[in-house]
Amino acid sequence: MRVPLSWLREYVDLPAGETGRDVQAKLVAAGLEVETVEQLGAGLKGPLVVGQVLAIEELEGFKKPIRYCQVDVGQANGTGEQQNIVCGARNFAVGDKVVVVLPGAELPGGFAISARKTYGKTSEGMICSASELGMSDDHDGIIVLPPEYEVGTDAIELLQLVDEVLDIAVTPDRGYCLSMRGIARETATAYELPLSDPALLDVPAPNSHGYPVKVTDPVGCDRFTARTVTGLDPEAHSPIWLQRRLQKAGMRPVSLAVDVTNYVMLELGQPLHAYDRSRITGAIGVRRAQPGEKLTTLDGIQRVLDAEDLVITDESGPIGLAGVMGGANTEIADTAADPESGQVAGTTEVVIEAAHFAPVSVARTARRHRLSSEASRRFERGVDPEATSAAAQRTVDLLVLLAGGTAEVGVTEIIAPSAPHTITLPADHPDKVAGVPYGRETVVRRLQQIGCDVYGADDLTVTVPSWRPDLTDPNDLAEEVIRLEGYENLPSTLPRPPAGRGLTERQRLHRRVGRALAGAGYVEALNYPFLGEEVLDQFGLAADDPRRDLVRLVNPLSDTEPALRTTLLPGLLGALRRNAGRGEHDLALFETGLVFRATGDEPPAAILPVDRRPTDEQIAGLDAALPHQPRRAAVVLAGDREQAGWWGKGTPVSWADAVEAGRIVAREAGAELIVRQDQQDPWHPGRCAALLAVVDGEEILVGNAGELHPRVTKALGLPERTCAMEIELDRLEQAGAGRVEAPHVSTFPVATQDVALVVDASVPAAEVETALREGGGELLESLRLFDVFTGEQLGEGRKSLAYALRFRAPDRTLTAEEIAASRDAAVSAAADRTGATLRGA
Repeated sequence: MRVPLSWLREYVDLPAGETGRDVQAKLVAAGLEVETVEQLGAGLKGPLVVGQVLAIEELEGFKKPIRYCQVDVGQANGTGEQQNIVCGARNFAVGDKVVVVLPGAELPGGFAISARKTYGKTSEGMICSASELGMSDDHDGIIVLPPEYEVGTDAIELLQLVDEVLDIAVTPDRGYCLSMRGIARETATAYELPLSDPALLDVPAPNSHGYPVKVTDPVGCDRFTARTVTGLDPEAHSPIWLQRRLQKAGMRPVSLAVDVTNYVMLELGQPLHAYDRSRITGAIGVRRAQPGEKLTTLDGIQRVLDAEDLVITDESGPIGLAGVMGGANTEIADTAADPESGQVAGTTEVVIEAAHFAPVSVARTARRHRLSSEASRRFERGVDPEATSAAAQRTVDLLVLLAGGTAEVGVTEIIAPSAPHTITLPADHPDKVAGVPYGRETVVRRLQQIGCDVYGADDLTVTVPSWRPDLTDPNDLAEEVIRLEGYENLPSTLPRPPAGRGLTERQRLHRRVGRALAGAGYVEALNYPFLGEEVLDQFGLAADDPRRDLVRLVNPLSDTEPALRTTLLPGLLGALRRNAGRGEHDLALFETGLVFRATGDEPPAAILPVDRRPTDEQIAGLDAALPHQPRRAAVVLAGDREQAGWWGKGTPVSWADAVEAGRIVAREAGAELIVRQDQQDPWHPGRCAALLAVVDGEEILVGNAGELHPRVTKALGLPERTCAMEIELDRLEQAGAGRVEAPHVSTFPVATQDVALVVDASVPAAEVETALREGGGELLESLRLFDVFTGEQLGEGRKSLAYALRFRAPDRTLTAEEIAASRDAAVSAAADRTGATLRGA
């Protein structure tokens, strides 16, 4: 909302020396967002006067038409002689009054004016356009003034070129501030000055002689006022003061009737519409549109109406979108002269509509048709329903004054019954909200300043003013008191949160996993939890794969990703692909988060009330309607795991790195992973591992790791040999031993024994490792597989697994006999469980 300071002073008697910056500071302190204060006419210096064109000489021989004009400027030039001025505009004639800037003046932007020779003539000044004076962006022609202004009159004062304009960003809850009346009320309150309310007008009572109106939807339109003005002068134009106020407020003058309705809308905040009475057939109606009806709006676009659109009609059908834009078939006719008779034709009779429409209805219509207007912006945010009759009266008065019209005695006013909104609150409620002792007297005074009627002592009964539909509960009233008393007066206090028990074990595990993966060289990549079925097709998932049971969004951000993810891999692989495409070839990314698995047993979610807190049963019902949301951790790798350098060749990533990432995650949960060969999409069938853990004595699948299938890497545009791991944290937590204890560091030496065991090729190395660990007992600190060998000397279908066993006691140095016994026990356990034999034995 653009607010000219000169216009604001009409309603609030501000101190003479108060500037726009001063008013800005006051309004900002009151909670309004005043973005800028524009200084109109900054740098403008006279003489700038009214002149009359006496003669025009057309100059020829130039690329564009040029005119050499003799202009009478009275005594403004000090001599009374005519000024000779070169001008290229064509929209004026001999006898017209124009705006002339004389030598010695300076226009906005530092443009100094002097006599200079151009086009073979000496130009003693300039005839000005609106854009050159900073009035508007119109530079198609120069300003032609009405003939009643005297030659030599100061045009700076006449055109109100010097002013300050406050540009206010009005928040959605402050619709009343989209008017001079609303801003003036806030200004008067901030300065504690009386307000001259422009809506306080003598309005005649409704009668049966007004223009017929029929409202069939009182919910969508609870007020409708119609007034008629006849005998308008079709040649009447908006006076300069009215045009300038519209321009300063950011609107373009159009015609007198339209300018008056726009002016009253800016003044009172009530949108209005003027219909050419000769173009209306029968009574005006308000109803919902019939599906398929069409209306050509004032912007010249034919629109197909929706059944929810509220429309203004006559006997011919829709003539306007209620609260949004009028129809082209009833717009005010442009003034035009008949070339044969010379008579001027135009609108001479208008019907003025001032109505109040439901904000939600107007907002939906404006968005449905992508048609935002000044009227819809105000209706969406809330318009004072009590202002309709005053706005109609103000429009009638201006049309009678400026266009010589006559107001008909008929007044139509349709009002749906309604009661004022009343709120009850304790007098000390604002004190408790702000933590400041305001006292009852201050609370009552501030509420009365915003227009409330307040009654009561300890418990106040507050009747909210009609222009504040945003005040609905005690906290809204408390906020009004606090902002008017000054946010800067609120004490700075730190919040006092209740003592907690710290992070839950679930949260601790989540953080430990993230830190461990980051410490292992992975970079966290957070992705949106959405996916589309196309990526599941690229993964090669079977039709009955549980990962295809998607939870679909009603209003997705992207049509290509309309569902919630059932796996973390699509987002991570997309991040890997983007980074690889930008030149990063060695990548190791990880993500921890939720996936969403629909079970099909979820009940429909209930719609909860908004006027009170939901019950525990209602919240439990919402939780039951949610899909299963297990926590996952996933990694993806490509390129080299260890880069090449002077120390040697690099090490490319492999399936083993993905498996090791799973082991890292499992260690943080205190769980032991069992790794077995598996076949699972989207992994390579020969390079895929199943990650299992023991829960309640039973092995369960917690994830998969390995190299992705070449078909998948090609379909997704990934680097060759890309590897991935995904594991479920909730199941790992169940399999874990709880909180991971810090290891005891022994001060005694470690003894290392290497053993090479020959087993069938089908025996998993993890099974051999488990047997060695169990057989080694408490003295076996750790073991590591460091070599796998196959060859003719072992025999077909046989392989050799070489392990490094580390033995240590916490309280003594082990003897050779103890070490040998532990080693033999470990080998014996492996032989019993897997059929292993010592190589070379």
